Amino acid sequence: MQFPESWLRTFCNPPLSTQQLADTLTMAGLEVEALTPVAPPFSGVLVGRILSLLPHPNADRLRVCQVDVGAAQPLSIVCGAPNARAGILVPCATVGAQLPPLAGGPALQIGLGQLRGVQSQGMLCSAKELGLSDENGGLLELAPDAPPGRDLRAQLALDDQLFTLKLTTNLAHCLSVYGIARELAALTGAPLQEPEFSPAAVSLSECLPVRVDAPDLCGRFSGRIVRGVNTRVQTPAWMVERLARCGQRSVSPLVDISNYVMFELGRPSHIFDLDKISGGLQVRWGRSGETLTLLNGNTIALDEQVGVIADERAVESLAGIMGGAACAVSEETRHIFIEAAFWWPQAIAGRSRRYHFSTDAGHRFERGVDPSTTRQHVERITQLVLQICGGQAATLDDQIIRLPLAQPVTLRVARAAKVLGIPLTQPQCAAALQRLGLEPCESEGSLTVTPPPYRFDLHLEEDLIEEVARVIGYQNLPHTPPHAPICARIDSETRRSPFAVRRALAQLGYQETINFSFVQERWEHELAGNPNPIRLLNPISSQLSVLRSSLLGSLLAVLKFNLDHRAERVRLFEVGRVFRKDQTVADSERTLAGVDQPMRVAGLCQGGTNALQWGLPTRPVDFYDVKGDVQALLAPRAAEFRAAEHPAMHPGRCASVWLDQRCIGHVGELHPRWRQSYELAQAPVLFELALDAVQERTIAQHQTISRHQSAARDLALVVKESVDFAAVQAAIGAACNPWLRDLVLFDVYRPKAGSAGEALASDEKSLAVRLLLRRDDATLTEEEIDAAVKAVLESLVKRVQARLRA
Repeated sequence: MQFPESWLRTFCNPPLSTQQLADTLTMAGLEVEALTPVAPPFSGVLVGRILSLLPHPNADRLRVCQVDVGAAQPLSIVCGAPNARAGILVPCATVGAQLPPLAGGPALQIGLGQLRGVQSQGMLCSAKELGLSDENGGLLELAPDAPPGRDLRAQLALDDQLFTLKLTTNLAHCLSVYGIARELAALTGAPLQEPEFSPAAVSLSECLPVRVDAPDLCGRFSGRIVRGVNTRVQTPAWMVERLARCGQRSVSPLVDISNYVMFELGRPSHIFDLDKISGGLQVRWGRSGETLTLLNGNTIALDEQVGVIADERAVESLAGIMGGAACAVSEETRHIFIEAAFWWPQAIAGRSRRYHFSTDAGHRFERGVDPSTTRQHVERITQLVLQICGGQAATLDDQIIRLPLAQPVTLRVARAAKVLGIPLTQPQCAAALQRLGLEPCESEGSLTVTPPPYRFDLHLEEDLIEEVARVIGYQNLPHTPPHAPICARIDSETRRSPFAVRRALAQLGYQETINFSFVQERWEHELAGNPNPIRLLNPISSQLSVLRSSLLGSLLAVLKFNLDHRAERVRLFEVGRVFRKDQTVADSERTLAGVDQPMRVAGLCQGGTNALQWGLPTRPVDFYDVKGDVQALLAPRAAEFRAAEHPAMHPGRCASVWLDQRCIGHVGELHPRWRQSYELAQAPVLFELALDAVQERTIAQHQTISRHQSAARDLALVVKESVDFAAVQAAIGAACNPWLRDLVLFDVYRPKAGSAGEALASDEKSLAVRLLLRRDDATLTEEEIDAAVKAVLESLVKRVQARLRA
């Protein structure tokens, strides 16, 4: 909310500077987001009256003006403005004046100058040259009653400041200048100037028939007819200026009056063209099939969830949000109907957002507007209408249908002291509440308050505690450090940090994502195989209703988002916590009974193995690429990969990852069913690992480099198709040869169907492996090598029924 300081001080004027005033409001919860001067700094600019104009002898577009600035002699000033004419009052920068800089340069100094041979004793200014506006259509014309010679800053009240407040939703009573002044008076003790609502002189006895058919929409409806208004008059300059400083442009006298009272007192109102109303008005809920063209030109479709004001012919206004174009006032309007009502907040909340716009009226009514002052506000609008537009006022019609019933709220002094962390007495609490206009009823150790009708935010004891804190001032609450031991935790060398894991994945080409721990229940059933996930009591949306037990669903959602935005190569990872029900978990400082909350690291790849380039042919990423990334992430520890199944992964392209006889996760291609469900052209390859296992690492140990040569032997082994390489590895390892340093699979051969002369059966395959043998104390002899290879072959025959390929 934006307003000028000068308007605020007409209601409450404490002996505080502008900055002190802003600090007081901020520390009371009314955050001052910005303080902006109304005008940039300039000096030496006076009100001047142009007495006469003569053509410039040496320039067709210039004229020599005689200007009265209250001195003994008029000034002679050369001017080329198109609207310069005798009799008007304009800003005059005299010799020595300083004007705002242009384009960030130095301030402009006005001196005695010559323009085409004619002396100029100053400068007549436009609004743009003074930094008051971006318009540059000519001289800034001042009000005809401005006295020549008066300082322009004083004449236009330019030494004012604009306050921009960032108000939370519970401060609806501060959405007006008077409401902020009321708070300021309570905070500073300065007197509050109450607005006066003098009843208008009634000369007509008529009333417009109004029927309220929806008491759950409108609790009170006040209105008055005013006839014979003149809508062609100009809105007074003081009102236009105040509206402009609130960020509201001037539209027409009647609209300006309605907006002015809204900023002044906080109640939106509406003024109808009486001649355009057919019969009377009806306040009701909308009906399916009805439409309404609003003042902003939009035509909207109505239904039973939207409140309206209608006449006998059609809907005329969107209740509490915006009026309709059919009954809008114009320059031809002569008779009006002024409406001020109390709309129930729950009946207004969210309605304007359904139609993708917001209004000041809806913003206020959905937070709550005082239902007790509709009559007074109609009187205030009437007073301004009669003062500016003239006319005759009719009897004020005030219908009270159903008003909110305030429920008493009790504050325990001991509880307030405990929450705020400061010693409090009952008189202190009572005084703070009384200053806010909350009259407490005292009993032993407690205060009971019945909230006034303009306070829709007081429901709980904590609300009253907050009010006490605001009056005391948050800056006056003590700074109490926590009483807890601070002990630095020393990480073991055998454990790397989560950040090191992140850096390792980033070096492998992955990009980190951060996702909600709240996920769709469907993901848990389909991708995690979790039929009973942990449900949220108050989810932020109906879709995100459970806690995740796997990171894979979030990664697939991010993948789908990137693919929808034309990403061709996606490599993602996330380090995050998952949540699973586990009755073996007990309560502790870091755990919650019945819930296991381990950290996981998960990754996903889709697209080409390399980014677009010319040196290598591109191919889609596959299982073995991601398996290699997992091996690099776990290095130098060697993981074992075993064929396995996972709800999210392809049944034949999935492996479990084992370290030290512990399954730490899975790696595999996305299941074809979920690939089709997510409409993916290519199946991504995923992995998910326990973070604690990934963090573990072995400490490097010094080893002497052998001076003896290694020996390599290649074996072409024929095994059954069902035998995997892990079984072959285990069989070779079972030979227990201390000289075996490495084992590499470098070729896999399967016979082609129908090929002749093959030594392999259709259910067999050939695996080519290389054995690397070396002794550290001596060079291996041929006999020792042959003996080692023989032992390996015997183990292979015994365990996997392998034979050497002929």
